[in-house]
Amino acid sequence: MRDNLAEKTTNPYQSLSGHKEFYDHDTLNWDVEGQDWPNRDHSEFIHAGGLRWHVQKMGHGPYILLIHGTGASTHSWRELAPLLATEFTVVAPDLPGHGFTNVNSSHDLSLQGMASALNSLKKEMGFSPCIVVGHSAGAAILTRMAIDKMICPRWLVSLNGAILPLGGLPGVIFAPLARLFALSSFGSRFFTWRAADEQVVKRLLSGTGSHIDDRGMELYMKLFRNPSHVSATLNMMANWDLHSLRKDLPFLESTLTSIVGMKDKTIPPIDAERLCRIVHKSKYYQLDELGHLAHEEDPKAVAQIISHLVRKAE
Repeated sequence: MRDNLAEKTTNPYQSLSGHKEFYDHDTLNWDVEGQDWPNRDHSEFIHAGGLRWHVQKMGHGPYILLIHGTGASTHSWRELAPLLATEFTVVAPDLPGHGFTNVNSSHDLSLQGMASALNSLKKEMGFSPCIVVGHSAGAAILTRMAIDKMICPRWLVSLNGAILPLGGLPGVIFAPLARLFALSSFGSRFFTWRAADEQVVKRLLSGTGSHIDDRGMELYMKLFRNPSHVSATLNMMANWDLHSLRKDLPFLESTLTSIVGMKDKTIPPIDAERLCRIVHKSKYYQLDELGHLAHEEDPKAVAQIISHLVRKAE
C-alpha cells in the first residue's frame, strides 16, 4: 500500500523499558525536513509489516537493494544510487525508526527483527533482488536475510560491513552501554542536544576515518538532531547481537564481496580477510584512501566495483 508523500507521519515508539514514548513532535516531517531530501523525486511511502516505510526507487534493469547502516538513512546513497540506476532498478529504504520510516510500539529492532521487517517490505513491493548492498550494520541485516532464505541474491556486497562481533573491550561494553542510553529518552535527548553543536557532529563523522562534503554533513546533522531517529539508533545498537550470525556464516550461499575502506576507524579492515576464511564464496576489494563512509566519499569507485562484478559474470 502506497501513501501520498505529502501526508505527515507519526512515530509511536517503545523503549527497552517497555513503556511507550511518543515523539510525534520530534518526528522528521517530510514536508519540512524532507523538502530538499536527496533524490526526493524518487521517494514514496509504503505500508508493510506494520510500518510506514520511506523508500526510494529509481532506474531500470535487475533489482539491487541498498541498505544503510545504523544511524544513517537513504541520504547516504544520494550519489551512489543514481550511478547504479543506469544499470539497475535501485530500491533503497530507510530502516525502521531511521529517517522517515516510523516504528510502532511493538517493533523489534534486533538483527532478526530488522531482517523480518525488510522481508515484509520486499514482499509488499513484489521484487527479488539479484544484488544486495549493505553498509556497516546493513550488511549484517542482508547477510541474515540471505542465510534465512528471505532473499536469494547472486551477490551480497558488504561496504565496510559490521558482520563479525566486535572483539576486545569494545565487544564487552558496546551493547550494555547502548542499552543504558536506550532505557529512557534521556540518551536520545542528550545526544540531540550535543548534535546542535556542528563541531561535535564533525568530530563524530571524522572519527569514522571518512571525510564527507558539506552536504553530507548537513544531512547527518539533520538526523542527529532528531530525538526519534536517535532513539531508534540507540535501541538498534542495544539489541544488536552478531554471535549467532557469525556461527551461521558458513551457510551463506551468495557470493560475499567486501569493499573495504582501509582508513575505516569504525570496523577493522582486517575483518574482510577474516570473512574470506569463513565464507566459502567470498572476496574483497581495498579502497586505500577511504574510511567507513567510503560510498559517500567516492561513490564512483564503489559503483565501478559493483558493475564489474556483474559484467565479469556475464
